[in-house]
Amino acid sequence: MKGSPPRNGGRLEAGGGGRLVLPVVLSATFVQLLNVTVAQIAAPAIRADLGAGSGAVQLILAGYTLTYACLLITAARLGDRYGYHRLFVLGTVVFMSGSVAAACAPDATFLIAARLVQGAGSGLVAPQVLSIIQVAVPAARRPRALGLFGATMGVASLAGPLIGGLLVGTDLFGLGWRSVFLVTVPVALVSLAGATVLPRTRGAAGQRVDGVGVLLTTVGFGALVLPLALGGEVGWPRWTWATLAVSVAVLGCFALTLPHRPDPLVHPSLFRDRRARPGVLLVFVFNAGVPSFTYLLLLHLQSAIGYPALTAALTSAPFAAAAVVGSRGAPALARRHGSALLTVSALVLAGTALALAPLIGTTAGRWAALPVLALGGAAFGSFTASVFALVLARVDGSAASSVSGLLPTAQQLGGSIGVAAAGLVYFAPAAGPGTAFRHAMIYEAAVFAVTALISLQMRDRNRPATPRADAARAAGTFGTPGS
Repeated sequence: MKGSPPRNGGRLEAGGGGRLVLPVVLSATFVQLLNVTVAQIAAPAIRADLGAGSGAVQLILAGYTLTYACLLITAARLGDRYGYHRLFVLGTVVFMSGSVAAACAPDATFLIAARLVQGAGSGLVAPQVLSIIQVAVPAARRPRALGLFGATMGVASLAGPLIGGLLVGTDLFGLGWRSVFLVTVPVALVSLAGATVLPRTRGAAGQRVDGVGVLLTTVGFGALVLPLALGGEVGWPRWTWATLAVSVAVLGCFALTLPHRPDPLVHPSLFRDRRARPGVLLVFVFNAGVPSFTYLLLLHLQSAIGYPALTAALTSAPFAAAAVVGSRGAPALARRHGSALLTVSALVLAGTALALAPLIGTTAGRWAALPVLALGGAAFGSFTASVFALVLARVDGSAASSVSGLLPTAQQLGGSIGVAAAGLVYFAPAAGPGTAFRHAMIYEAAVFAVTALISLQMRDRNRPATPRADAARAAGTFGTPGS
């Protein structure tokens, strides 16, 4: 058994490299998530070298997430229509072109445009990774593959600041900040070369792409992410609130009209699926905490304590290193304890945030904070390595394609909203930087506590199953195994 045929009537063609499929698609996932955070550390160097204003720097950082988030749901349906392999290759080429352009940027405007291209490429690739895993990996191995997928996403997002700090701090080959964009090109080339082993699928005959849905989601998500990314830097002027209102109206229109459109971009059954709804919400809320947690930690270490970029990145390294350890043990823990692993991991992260607040303000406290960060990192790794497998294992077949686009969308939107909300808390009037950091950590703890509550809704629905039951469920969701 080589896996399951594509969903929605697509047909699996010859070609597929068995166990080589996972390294290829996960290498693409790594560089996509790495690029969300790798440029954060390089922002001061970019501003100094290109003479960019604060608004331009924010667009450089946010432009990637903007196009990335806007395309995810659309790209999932395009993969169903035209084939996952084809969209994977196209997206990788677009991403790589944007990376090279970013590294060669002569000014801030060019760099913003290059980041938009990078994000568009990642947005095309990301949903295809989940779909290819579902198509190419046998049902018995699929939970482990999804665990590795989640772990890769988590570790990549944490590795971004560390890798960025190392590259900028060492000034590799005299490239300065430009090396943070070039570092992803070799990995993208490996993904592109390895795409020859990926299974090829023909698009579903007669299936159309919902043009109205594409327009509404692109405008709606763009109007949501842009003010969230820029609002804190520009002081939340009226246009940011007006744009958010437009986003709510457009996305509301999209949701309300779904049942009335042929071939909708998101299958309406998703909103009726009691298993899928809490899963998507869980990913959204969790990611409203994690990216903002690392963002606030690095921001406080550099702006309030005065650490250089490399020292700040190394201080946060125990969190990232322990995440790798936690992710390795997560599949076995998830098989034994199911969604209880998510609940415990979220509560440990809440405790980490509360414990970190009083420690980070003194030199002795910062040494004591290292094991606290390691504990939180292990919990983070356990959560990310198990959440996608636990959510997707119980999704009904009609909603499976939509979830492949919605889970990474929830991740990106949750991260954008979380960073904006955490920034508002941190920069609110306070007695001093230490007090501001404590307020921000209370916000983080509250987000992780809500995550734990949501994970309770998945109890019993995600109880560990035997390999035979997993195979039967996968066959029901994604079709009968291909030969």
